Amino acid sequence: MNFIRNFWPTRSAMLHLRFAFSFFLLPVFLFALSQAPQLIWVNAVLTFIIWHLLVYPASNGYNSYFDKDEGSIALIENPPPVDKSLYNFSLILDLLAIILSLWVSWILFAAVLVYGLFSKLYSHPSVRWKKYPVISFLIVFIFQGAAVYWSSYAAVSGLGSLTGWNLNFTIAGLVCSCLIGATYPLTQVYQHEEDRKRGDITLSIVLGIRGSFWFAAILFLLSSLLLFIYWYRLEMMNNFWLFLTFAAPVFILFLNWFVKVYRDPKEANFKNMSRMTLLSGFMMLIYFAILNFI
Repeated sequence: MNFIRNFWPTRSAMLHLRFAFSFFLLPVFLFALSQAPQLIWVNAVLTFIIWHLLVYPASNGYNSYFDKDEGSIALIENPPPVDKSLYNFSLILDLLAIILSLWVSWILFAAVLVYGLFSKLYSHPSVRWKKYPVISFLIVFIFQGAAVYWSSYAAVSGLGSLTGWNLNFTIAGLVCSCLIGATYPLTQVYQHEEDRKRGDITLSIVLGIRGSFWFAAILFLLSSLLLFIYWYRLEMMNNFWLFLTFAAPVFILFLNWFVKVYRDPKEANFKNMSRMTLLSGFMMLIYFAILNFI
């Protein structure tokens, strides 16, 4: 019974896995799905399961276990105490992801393996790359963006190698990284005190609250420019104008929040961050989903 108790996730563990939050990363997969030259549907379904039901929740859980947050974290305003089942179940999810990815393709296997390793180095107290602002940002920027796009593209299309690598393929991955990178410091602006307590010097702490917004704005504009170049090269500019349509509400909310924060730094709080994350995630989810039908 103790063995089962230690490995079967408690209600607290399930909350910390934050399955819902992994769907905010779904636009990267949907973009890869829409741009793949051909689709092997079994691979596509398995790749979705691997990233969004196994890898991302495992990373969330592993990170939460070592953070032991007392203040609000992404999508959880009052996080419950963590327990051993969270740690053990996170490792089980990682193991399942590795096994399944082996069946899909060696490229996906390599991406999942490296992602899992880096996510552990990101959180584990013996290394804790999370406390280094540049390293922690680059891990999220590269591995939640471009690396997931490139490996998913290869996996869902059944490509045995990256022989199809070209400029557009590179640009698409960078678009994903810039969109992910733009939101990264904004998810940290309300928890500077909590991070400092643990000795984590996050990118948002280094940039400051206002600097975090400027950084996010620059990366968002860069992602828009890259997407313009991407669709222009493919002679599909309607897809870019469609992006601007869905990005407009996000940009308006961002500017509104930015103005509030300039007037009162206390506006950089969990409630406003959650509103921003939900709207941007929802709009990008719809946009990249639509690309699969046009």
